[in-house]
Amino acid sequence: MHAVIVGPDPHFLSWLQERAEWGLDKRDEVWDGVLHVVPPTSMPHQELETELVIVMRTVVQNLGLKALPEIGVFFDVGFDKENYRTPDVVVADPRNCTRRGVERRAELVVEVLSPGDESRHKFSFYASCGIPEYWLVDPITREIEIYVLRDGTYELQPTRDDGSVEAPRLSLTVRVIDGPKLRIDWSGGSAEI
Repeated sequence: MHAVIVGPDPHFLSWLQERAEWGLDKRDEVWDGVLHVVPPTSMPHQELETELVIVMRTVVQNLGLKALPEIGVFFDVGFDKENYRTPDVVVADPRNCTRRGVERRAELVVEVLSPGDESRHKFSFYASCGIPEYWLVDPITREIEIYVLRDGTYELQPTRDDGSVEAPRLSLTVRVIDGPKLRIDWSGGSAEI
């Protein structure tokens, strides 16, 4: 379902303020000035997202990067600009992190898929931000698609004969194993989630 609210209606502004006070707006996004109100996630979605953040924090701790859940990635710099997305997991250089979120350049963004979500409509936004890698992960099957930015366009990483996929930005290898679980391997470690 899509809804468009033509405003600025005082009731709408009050509703937005109430959402913010209750913390219900943390997943909302603004696409070129249009508010996208994202519903709460399912338990499998939230569990996978949390586990991915924990693993990513381990992976990036020695690289000087941050792994963050549900933080805005902003295209335009400045609070007066209205163009951002809120991926489930963001890996970013702390120099690109501000009080409001990540300014343009994240190193990696992950969207955990939900029925009817807009994850597949975000490619051009993330490409315009210059984000080198974009993951889409199914929370039930753990199937993963890893896209790498090449010449301004995301290309799907091929699956190797052993079922693994290379995630080059952080030098990871990812595969689905029995469970189903997502196995993530890096130099010096691995995790199954």
